[in-house]
Amino acid sequence: MKRKESVLSVRLPESLKEQIEKIAKATERPKSYFVKKALEMYLEEISDYAIALDRYTDKDAEYLTTEEVKREIGV
Repeated sequence: MKRKESVLSVRLPESLKEQIEKIAKATERPKSYFVKKALEMYLEEISDYAIALDRYTDKDAEYLTTEEVKREIGV
């Protein structure tokens, strides 16, 4: 099943545009491929960061020491 896609215009610094064009030409892939991949990676990273921050700031969270983790996993 084909995914529905939308068009998004973005203004980029010339140096970034040139980098995308260079890698696209070298790999024979469209520039949009690299923009999509970069956004996917960035959004995943931001999501992971938000989860980690929530866990870090959770006052009710319980933490294990390194020794406790080793015992738990049998190392």
